[in-house]
Formats: sequence, structure tokens, C-alpha cells
Amino acid sequence: MSEGLRERHKRRTRRRIADVATGLFMERGFDRVTVAEVAEAAEVSVNTVYNYFPAKEDLVLPPDQASPRRLADIVSERPPGRSAAQAVLDRLREEVDRRDRALGLTEGFGPFFAMMRAAPTLVARLEDLAHQMNDELAAVLAEETGAAPEDPLPRVVAAQISGYHSLIFGEIGRRVAAGERPDAIAKAVTELLDAIEEMLGAPMLGYAVREERPCSE
Repeated sequence: MSEGLRERHKRRTRRRIADVATGLFMERGFDRVTVAEVAEAAEVSVNTVYNYFPAKEDLVLPPDQASPRRLADIVSERPPGRSAAQAVLDRLREEVDRRDRALGLTEGFGPFFAMMRAAPTLVARLEDLAHQMNDELAAVLAEETGAAPEDPLPRVVAAQISGYHSLIFGEIGRRVAAGERPDAIAKAVTELLDAIEEMLGAPMLGYAVREERPCSE
């Protein structure tokens, strides 16, 4: 179904507000720009900004892009024969290979990353997001494996997966801050992923392997 006029207008309005906000945040700093100033620059009302972005932090980290369901969804969508840990490694490799914007592997991301690091509320939002991703993943693993409520294994595996996921993002952030180019960062991160996979071993890589679907008669 093609996108309707109303949906197209809403998408463009949302994009304009986000672009204007990003420009202001980059120029003056996240904490020095108010939502009212974003609204004025985007030529919309303050209420319109909040309709699209319920919190100021959402202008930088929109829930549909910075989702607490990220790891849980990756694991839930994995194909048969892949374990939970392998699914996340696979997705990270794919994102690195295509220089995914979500990883910050694009030209010009350095100043944007510096703006985020300079804002305590955004740093806190990222830390809270990491905790939520871990909790959501643990819940999915417990459900898929049929683990008893007192079984610690889903939480242990989730913590391991969340840990190397955070390690990758931390490595990218460190290299972005140092001024490295996306291709150089991608090469280094690929090597880090290789090292992670080598050290995980059979117990982690063999946990929660999705069963092959039975062939229809």
C-alpha cells in the first residue's frame, strides 16, 4: 500500500523537526537548546514537537531507532540453526559491513557523538537503554528456553551478550572520538568481533539454538 498524503506529511514534519533540532544541538550543545527554540526554528508549535517526540532526549535518541527491544528482536528474528549469541554477532557484522548509521560508522559522526557525550541526560539515557536491552533479552531467552523463574542462566547469557554488544559500541565511540575514519573503525571492529566469537566458546554459542522448522507434509 502506498503512503498516504497524511502519513507523508507526518513523516516529513518529524524529519524536519529532528533535523532542525540536531543542527541546533550541534551548534550550541544539547543542554543549551530548549524545545521551544526547536519548535520556533522548525516553524511548528511546542505541542507539535512533543507530539512527535515526547521527551527532549527523543530528538536525539528516538525510541524507534534506540529501542530497548533491539537485542530481544535480533534474537527473536534469528533463523533456524542460529543461537542467540550468534544471531547478535551476525547482526553486528552485517551492520559493520554496510557502515550502518546506527553504529556511527558514517562520515561526520564525530561531532554528533561529542555532542551526545557532553550531555549528562543523553549519557544517562544510553546507560538506561543498555539496562533495558539486557532485561528484555533475558526475558526472551527465558521464554524460549522454558527456563524456570529461579533459573539464572537466561540472565547470565543475556548479560554476556549485552556485554559484548556494549563493548562494540564503546570501541566505535572511542575510535570516533579519536578521529578515525569509518573504514578504519570498521576494520578494527571486525577484528574485535572475531576475537569475541573465538573466546565465547561452545556453551555460549550453543545456547538457545533455534530449532529447524519441520517440513510440511
